[in-house]
Amino acid sequence: MTNDTIPAARIDVAPEEACPITPVVGIVFSRWTTPILWVLNEYGRHRFVELERRIATITPKVLTERLRQLERDGLVVRTYHPEVPPRVEYEISELGRSLAPLFASLAGWSINLGKVEQARLDYDAREPVRGRRT
Repeated sequence: MTNDTIPAARIDVAPEEACPITPVVGIVFSRWTTPILWVLNEYGRHRFVELERRIATITPKVLTERLRQLERDGLVVRTYHPEVPPRVEYEISELGRSLAPLFASLAGWSINLGKVEQARLDYDAREPVRGRRT
């Protein structure tokens, strides 16, 4: 089938129309968003430093950016306590908590990670390395 046989409307379809979960994936599954939401959902309210320690490989700058975006998206609630010294806590919002079944499903699916690794090994064993001349 050539492109001239495909209806024009199908060629110029926005990704979110072609796949309705695309915007969800963009919001929830960016590199650091998922671990932050997972921690807040599983372990409750955290101060910035506690989050930083629990997600050891994230930088303070990236954590700050992600928390601001999650707050903006309505998935995290930031609470400022005007005391000395000031205290800020983050917790998952009701909207963020609505992702719990999705996280549970993904955590359950993780039992398949060994099969994925085996499939990769099988594929690599039968396919020549791309980009290398043999």
